[in-house]
Amino acid sequence: MLKKIFFALGFACLLTFITPANFAHATTPTPKPTALPKAPPAPVTSYETAKVTNILSTGTKTIEGQKHPYQKVQLQLLDGTDAGKTITFTYGDTVTINPTQEVSVGQTVVLLKSQTPQQTLYQIVDNYRLTQLYPIAILFLIVVLLVSRLKGLGAIVGLGISLSVIIFFIVPQILAGQDPLLASIVGSLIIMVATMYLAHGFSQKTNIALISTSLALVLTGVLSYVAVHITNLNGMGSEDVASLQFGPTSNINFQGLLLGGIIIGSLGVLEDITTGLAASIQELSQANHKLKFKELIGSGLRIGSEHIAALVNTLVLAYAGVGLPIFLFLVINPNHQPLWFTINSELIMEEIVRTLAGGIGLIMAVPLTAVFAAWAFQQKGR
Repeated sequence: MLKKIFFALGFACLLTFITPANFAHATTPTPKPTALPKAPPAPVTSYETAKVTNILSTGTKTIEGQKHPYQKVQLQLLDGTDAGKTITFTYGDTVTINPTQEVSVGQTVVLLKSQTPQQTLYQIVDNYRLTQLYPIAILFLIVVLLVSRLKGLGAIVGLGISLSVIIFFIVPQILAGQDPLLASIVGSLIIMVATMYLAHGFSQKTNIALISTSLALVLTGVLSYVAVHITNLNGMGSEDVASLQFGPTSNINFQGLLLGGIIIGSLGVLEDITTGLAASIQELSQANHKLKFKELIGSGLRIGSEHIAALVNTLVLAYAGVGLPIFLFLVINPNHQPLWFTINSELIMEEIVRTLAGGIGLIMAVPLTAVFAAWAFQQKGR
């Protein structure tokens, strides 16, 4: 009896291991992983210019209740591998445009060319303006040279030096991870020395203006640093700056970038105040040799106050002109946000701090220049 029981248990275990499921598992080969389909190649993009030769048709399309124009245009490619070829497509079909962006016959435009093995697509992305810029630039040079002559030539050379310092020194230093504030201060000092001596020559007047500008610039930097930190600005107020936080520019100190921008933006106005005031005090001293130190300072401060009254307003209007869309947004207030909330935003607060810190630096440049110039020209008696 016991043998029969053991035999039955062994037979049941054997059946368990040879069930169809186990048999199938043992004999079915492992399926090979399915290869993922290859992603289509990314389009090769390039920029070309083209001339509008014909407007075949125009019309409007309605998107969310708003009417947007479109144009079926004929273009002749001016450069690239297909130069001379004529193409036709609808401008304003895949992207929306407004009436000010419509093109006309004879106009030169910039195209974005997207090319894949299957197709080539073109899109108008901008107007070509460089040809129209040349006459304006030539007229600017002629006017500067006719009015200012050699000093105007020095100013033009100084302008080239300023742009070169920004492009080839300040920007590479920032991209290399250096402190933008320090790079901007060093670059500004180089710009000051080069431009002021080129434009105004080597003289006591230029030396005084250079010293006064340097001190006022350092003061502006200190005030800006304090203002940016106590208002907790991080330098990410604009979309252009926010886009730099990705990719190779992600290591930039954006707070320092904001401070550096304030320094460079204040430099030109500071030079104007200090050189003009130093020249005025020199003229006063030459016109009346009997003017004493205190009298020259008083005259300089009165002249400087006129400069300040005009330049501070100019500084505010310059920022307001650049940020005019912001004022439109404040008036319309589409999201019905409280006024304090909007002013408190990073975008608005950056401009306020920029204006106030730069304005204080401009104001302090006046007494600095007045004291140095009065002492120098009163001592020289000329």
